[in-house]
Amino acid sequence: MFDCFGAGQQLTQVTFEGRDWRTTPELARPMFAVLPAMRQLHELLWYLAEALTLPAAAPLYDEARVLQHETEQHTRSGPGELAVLDIAAHSRRAGDLLHRVSELARADLPRRARDRAGADLMGAKLAGADLRGASLRGAYLIGADLHGADLRDTDLLGADLRATDLRGADLTGCLFLTQPQVTAARGDMSTCLPVAVDRPAHWSS
Repeated sequence: MFDCFGAGQQLTQVTFEGRDWRTTPELARPMFAVLPAMRQLHELLWYLAEALTLPAAAPLYDEARVLQHETEQHTRSGPGELAVLDIAAHSRRAGDLLHRVSELARADLPRRARDRAGADLMGAKLAGADLRGASLRGAYLIGADLHGADLRDTDLLGADLRATDLRGADLTGCLFLTQPQVTAARGDMSTCLPVAVDRPAHWSS
């Protein structure tokens, strides 16, 4: 499921000053051209806001606030500025900061599972697995069986959870989980979710 993190509204209301491509068709091309950058900026704001709620990341709060401010400024840019923005460089900088935030947040766990960042775990049989505190950042978990798995305090930034079985899994305190990730997964009423995301209506009871 596509979620623009509010980027579409920002483009319409701020970047293009209330004009819409449906009523002004000539705006369609420039709007769609800068939408990916705006969406990425808004997704980064989601992660940075979360980083600023993590007590263990307090040593990085000043750096996070600076980057948050710069990111917010970019979202107020005009179409021309957005079109030439080096969003890849900005995202790399944010990614480095968020990696350090994650390391601090997970450092003092009494036990911490092995990191599997970027791992290909598509279709993996991980029912009941102890993955607490692991980094699954950018991991491919499409169709994986995580039924009843312990995912507390895991870093799930960018993990692909499409059709991932999260029934009965515990994601309490997991890091950088977004609503689109949850919506793309399979879960039920016994799945424990962090407070920042909602239980999808289509999850079975």
